[in-house]
Amino acid sequence: MIENQKIRPAQVVGPLGEPLTLDSLPPPGTTRWVVRRKAEVVAAVNGGLLTFEEVCERYDLTMEEFASWKRAVERSGMPGLRVTRIQHYKSLYERQQRF
Repeated sequence: MIENQKIRPAQVVGPLGEPLTLDSLPPPGTTRWVVRRKAEVVAAVNGGLLTFEEVCERYDLTMEEFASWKRAVERSGMPGLRVTRIQHYKSLYERQQRF
């Protein structure tokens, strides 16, 4: 019997429309997280290039930290990943939920 095998894509579409591969992702141990890098990692997980657990281990992220990136992208796109704008987008999202 053939067991279910997880087939991973060789590349996925990145946040700016460019192809992303494991080699083009930010290197393990990255500590400076700019918007583009966060968005690339979220796109890699969404596309199946890496799993949630692999990302957390590879980049030494907590589950909560990565989940917040994912939520920010889902709510506001790449601009939502800007640290300086978190409060703005958070209040905007909360206002939208009221109506």
